[in-house]
Amino acid sequence: MKIARLAALMMLALSLTVGIALALTTSTDFDQSYNFAQVKTFWVKIGTSWGNPLSEPRVVAQVEQAIAAKGWTKAADEASADAEVILHGSTKQQQSLDTFYTGMGGGWGYGGWGGMGMGTATTTSYTYTEGTLLIDIFDAKSKELIFRATATDTLSNKTESNQKKLTKALNKIFYDFPPAPEKKKK
Repeated sequence: MKIARLAALMMLALSLTVGIALALTTSTDFDQSYNFAQVKTFWVKIGTSWGNPLSEPRVVAQVEQAIAAKGWTKAADEASADAEVILHGSTKQQQSLDTFYTGMGGGWGYGGWGGMGMGTATTTSYTYTEGTLLIDIFDAKSKELIFRATATDTLSNKTESNQKKLTKALNKIFYDFPPAPEKKKK
């Protein structure tokens, strides 16, 4: 009974570890001296393709929606935009190795000498695709980088799942967008 309970706890710990390792990560940075209030219009385009012509237009559309929801307006064309949003994407295969041990351990053996327990170890390999989206926003006139964000997550074979993950990533990235100017310390 103790072994079954220990095995169940180990499996729970293993599943939590794998879940944490494959979680969404995002980061943002911006030019703290830039006045984002002057930007009214934007244009989005792909800078580096990630090789999926079906998903790329969907990602562009979702980024456009996320930025428009923050008060910027999509420009009629690239030349009339105040800001250029350039998307770079990549995917790569990752591998995770997980080992599960059962029945290991020693104890007090016959006559006070240490005894050895029987045990087994099972290692499984898990291959998954990790996707990264980099969002660069440039001032259209000066061509200076004013905002950068990255999102990395495990991709699914299901389009709907990936769209939900992208929505969650964009919500995190654009939560405090556009950045407010830094308040000067007195």
